[in-house]
Amino acid sequence: MLKEASKQYSQKGKLILLILTGTISWSWTMVKSGWFYSSLGKSGPGLGFWGANGHDGIVHIALAESLSRGSFAIPFFAGSAIQNYHIGFDLILAFLHEITFIPTVNLYFQILPPVFALLVGLLTYKFVLEWSGSEKAATWSVFFTYFGGSFGWVLEKGESAFWSQQSISTLINPPFALSLILLLLGLILLQKLERQVSPLNLVFCILIFGILIEIKAYAGVLTLGALLISGLYSLAFYKNSLLLKVFTGSLLLSLILYLPLNHGAASLLVFQPFWFLETLMGMADRLNYTKFYSAMLSYRSGHNYLKAIPAYLVAFVIFWVGNMGTRIVKEFEIFKWIKNVKRLSLVQVFIASVIVAGGLIPILFLQKGTPWNTIQFFYYSLFFSSILAGIVISRVKSKILLVLVLLTTIPTTILTLKDVYIPARPPAMLSSDESTALSFLSKQPEGVVLTKPFDQIAATAAENNPPRPLYLYASTAYVSAFSKHQTFFEDEINLDITGYNWQERRSQILDWYHEKDQRVKRGFLTQNNIKYIYWLRGGDSPLSLQDLGLSNIYENNLVTVYRVE
Repeated sequence: MLKEASKQYSQKGKLILLILTGTISWSWTMVKSGWFYSSLGKSGPGLGFWGANGHDGIVHIALAESLSRGSFAIPFFAGSAIQNYHIGFDLILAFLHEITFIPTVNLYFQILPPVFALLVGLLTYKFVLEWSGSEKAATWSVFFTYFGGSFGWVLEKGESAFWSQQSISTLINPPFALSLILLLLGLILLQKLERQVSPLNLVFCILIFGILIEIKAYAGVLTLGALLISGLYSLAFYKNSLLLKVFTGSLLLSLILYLPLNHGAASLLVFQPFWFLETLMGMADRLNYTKFYSAMLSYRSGHNYLKAIPAYLVAFVIFWVGNMGTRIVKEFEIFKWIKNVKRLSLVQVFIASVIVAGGLIPILFLQKGTPWNTIQFFYYSLFFSSILAGIVISRVKSKILLVLVLLTTIPTTILTLKDVYIPARPPAMLSSDESTALSFLSKQPEGVVLTKPFDQIAATAAENNPPRPLYLYASTAYVSAFSKHQTFFEDEINLDITGYNWQERRSQILDWYHEKDQRVKRGFLTQNNIKYIYWLRGGDSPLSLQDLGLSNIYENNLVTVYRVE
């Protein structure tokens, strides 16, 4: 009895250590960003941003700040409403900011990441334990969920060498992390519903699966598809229509939430099969196998299908295995399901549907503006593959094999942290001068802010001198995010992704800066309801205070803020 109790205590201890280690590892990709540092090398003091946080984090902060002001306007494209974007996470961020008074930047970078990481680990364990009945399987599933990685390290390349981001970068995409929490909660409820029908559980299932599409559209699409397939399977083999009720309710709720802001979203998807496979082989920051890439294109354009089909199959296998890493062992579980295809549980059908669809959609479809965005469907294939890999590995008895799995799984996490998030010097920063200027602007009455468009040529010239100021890092919404005002034009990247016609406005602003006629310049400001001009000093200012009716309301070594009277 004492021996059994000791064994249970040891198992719980390992689980706690695993979840804490996973939570710290995931959170490390976020918590350093957004803090003020007294020194960032030669660049002096300022806010540092590591990894993708110098762009992706900024847009969420801008949106949350705007939503907290009760506005559904796009905060970095004045005069337009939010469109083709899932705002669920940003609404939650805005709500938390309003009720706690904690700055949005700290909620986003320091508080929510460890909470999300902890919840993903705990819920993964609970879900797998209830599903498999095995503590060992649940623990291994948690391990793969936190530390699963690609085989990019074998090629001495980064985590996305085979295109997809890996587990360590989950929190870089907070809506993705939140969608995993909801998915796990929904599946836990679904299992209870499968065992005993409960009207309350049915409502909660519909609610959770229904709101997913506004948290992360990719998750919503995959979940609705998986519910439909699982429901039809249940009806065909078990004569049970319960899951179809869950699907119908979730679909209706999804449409109610999604359509008002995303009426044109379907047009953003473009049928362009095998782009990921071709670029995987041909791009320098992927495999860079140019001979294979040229051969693929030659076979396809020449309709030589006897050679094209095997070539593309090989590329797909490389894509699949390379991204899966050690999670590829999950195929043993999939083979068992295929052999027993008429007696699968609803959870098995659901997971299989997500894995297949998550891999198939990006292979066939791209997104306008930013074609690689559809790879986010595949993130869910990797997540559920982590769970299945844990179940498979839990059955392995050989300690040597288990150690080998550990040693070949964690390099992606270690190398990504080491190369991207641990270095003291960040790739992007917001200088103390800009931070102070934006803080001053945030206290001014509401009004549209005009900023100069992102200069790609200047940004490229500054690439080898990190940390780069945000205005030379990427086209971001940082002025909107930190001034808490709507800007006339920022963040070309997200405007492109969400389908705004931004090119004309960019040209208008550049023309305005070079316009000699001060009456025309003044007319532009008044016609577009511009209240402030955020001017980064450098060279002679083309702005005439008297002719344009401007007041200089703030000035430091880098920034001048003008108010349009």
